[in-house]
Amino acid sequence: MSARIVSIGTAVPPTRVPQERVRDFFAGQPGVDRLTQRLIRAAFDAAAIDQRHTVLTELADLGEPVLAGDGPFVDPSGTLRRPTTGTRNDIYSRVTPGLCAQSARVALEDAAVDAASVTHVITVSCTGFFAPGPDYRLVRDLGIPTTAERYHLGFIGCAAALPGIRLATRIAAAQPEAVVLVVCVELCSLHIRPSADPQQIVAASVFADGAAAAVITADPSVGRPGGLHLDRFTTALTTEGESDMVWTIGDHGFEMTLSAEVPRIVGREIRGAVDRFLGDDGQPDAWAVHPGGRSVLDRVEAGLELEPGAIDASREVLREYGNMSSATILFILRRLLLDDSIGDGSRVAGLAFGPGLTVESALMTKRVPVRADASAGAVTAAAGRA
Repeated sequence: MSARIVSIGTAVPPTRVPQERVRDFFAGQPGVDRLTQRLIRAAFDAAAIDQRHTVLTELADLGEPVLAGDGPFVDPSGTLRRPTTGTRNDIYSRVTPGLCAQSARVALEDAAVDAASVTHVITVSCTGFFAPGPDYRLVRDLGIPTTAERYHLGFIGCAAALPGIRLATRIAAAQPEAVVLVVCVELCSLHIRPSADPQQIVAASVFADGAAAAVITADPSVGRPGGLHLDRFTTALTTEGESDMVWTIGDHGFEMTLSAEVPRIVGREIRGAVDRFLGDDGQPDAWAVHPGGRSVLDRVEAGLELEPGAIDASREVLREYGNMSSATILFILRRLLLDDSIGDGSRVAGLAFGPGLTVESALMTKRVPVRADASAGAVTAAAGRA
């Protein structure tokens, strides 16, 4: 039996900030000249994002004449501070365990799998570090056996969820009885800063916070039937882009380089990467494309000549949550997994983009559990909670 994603759980911080409020906050910072204001408004308005979630509770009061309190990111007058990387990472260490546990509990409950059955834990993150890390805390907080093997994929960027799922698939192939919990957590908003640099402005306009977890096994007797069967994976490096999407550590947070060339590179390279990935299999029935930004989705849609609406799930997640780095693709896959219009046997292609520029791909087959309809005496497909 092939490995399958039995279920996916998601979690976001409670602080929700409308896009226009964050835009006005950045544009209204002291010392911002008219040109920078225009750049900020253009970037935020073009992002196709309605709202985002953040662990920075100070941002909940944006728009007030005088902000209450005196936090590490915003002073009482509403001016954005430049906290050290240590201060930012302290928040990461404090907040990530709860978000990880929240998303994992949802995934385990939806899968009908007890935490005591988990044999392997894989965590994915690029927005902070601490040890013992999120993998350790998941074992402690959820009651996962202390003998569970733990792995962490760090600093891979937005594409990292698919390598995490790929690793879980390899484990399940080697140990068919394995039950693997994959958890992605990203607190991108920890790294905001006042800046007139267009690349930093673009980063501030799209990134957000969230966590997502997937339960993966090759054992058909584990958990609910159905799910996303994991058929194959591909990794590709584009011929250029090494300096266009870069993630480094600075004294005042992690620094994202996200040049205007990224969507153009994706647009030029995506057809070749996907053709090599799909081979002779033809077009999939559904797409889960990481929304690095609206322009990235536009380039993928045009480059692959997709039908209108083919990547609506990606656009919806971007609009409702922003770009949560590695966790985002799991939000999209959960939406497709629970979508009754995507039937049994439908093929789903996942695409994610990371520093390098790297293209990660996954091909999956959706399986909908079959149940007997007692009233009609017939056998029907039930989408339910797969």
